[in-house]
Amino acid sequence: MESKYAASHVKPRGPGDARPTALQIIEDENQKGNLKGKVVFITGCSSGLGIETARALKATGATIYVTARNLDKARTALGDILDEHQVVLLKLDLESLESIRSCASEFKARSNVLNILINNAGVRITPPGKTKDGFETQWGTNHVAHFLLFELLKPTLLESSTPGFHSRVVAVSSTAHRTAHIDFADLNMESRGYDGVVAYGQSKLANVYMALEIERRYGPQGLHAWSVHPGGIRTGLQRPNLYDVVVVLKSGPLSTLRLMQNAAQGASTTVWAAVARELEGTGGKYLERCQISRPAVRGHKPTDPGYAPWAYDEIAARRLYDVSLGLVGLPTQM
Repeated sequence: MESKYAASHVKPRGPGDARPTALQIIEDENQKGNLKGKVVFITGCSSGLGIETARALKATGATIYVTARNLDKARTALGDILDEHQVVLLKLDLESLESIRSCASEFKARSNVLNILINNAGVRITPPGKTKDGFETQWGTNHVAHFLLFELLKPTLLESSTPGFHSRVVAVSSTAHRTAHIDFADLNMESRGYDGVVAYGQSKLANVYMALEIERRYGPQGLHAWSVHPGGIRTGLQRPNLYDVVVVLKSGPLSTLRLMQNAAQGASTTVWAAVARELEGTGGKYLERCQISRPAVRGHKPTDPGYAPWAYDEIAARRLYDVSLGLVGLPTQM
């Protein structure tokens, strides 16, 4: 499917930059004020994409629950977006399964409706480390934490789905999913030695697989999922490191600079996945540039679009889902 936004990414930088912002997506989809009564839950709202995602979705009239580990930082960053009646801030530490359970309980005490879950938060190419529950930091934060959050909120998502608006899960992934496979024998990178780039790629591939398997298991019940690559964005998450230097050298400095977006543009594909009318009743695909992505071409540059040949490995996705249930202490589901 080629969306109406495809042409806007051909020449993305310069005076004619036509790439949409998240708020433009809301306007283009005629969703401004049209989601009153709907409820959205967004992780990672103390900087960058999370803020712009919340800002755009607030314009729909939906009730928005935003989360952050550092509430003071989030309040400052969110500013006038916060509204005790429409945009509610909850504490969520994705490095703690206890915190995830507590946050989910607090949300369910406040709302019995959830239409859109956006797994936006994440960490990228971190030093060696472990979460409070012993998972490698990127694996635990980017995948395991969001998997548990989904499982805890899944009943509400299913119950909130209606024939006119199916519930949606949006998982923010990355082209980094092309750099790794899931090593089921060494998910925490203890045997093979730690490599931050590989760990990040594995966690981002897990986001793709999670969306694929949610669609297989729950799509027929009106609960759909998408994985999203937001693109290169000038945010704190993408502070330069050695890996980024390599990416720039392989892709070309001018090409990389041309593709970089601001946060409002970077949040556009997430918001498109959350509200686009043409996606209603479907899911399971990898999105980028406000459209369903195509396979990466042979010899692609790191900044080129496209998904890996193994991105839609249904066997791996099923296995990951069952393994993940065990990791968070939940029974395997038939």
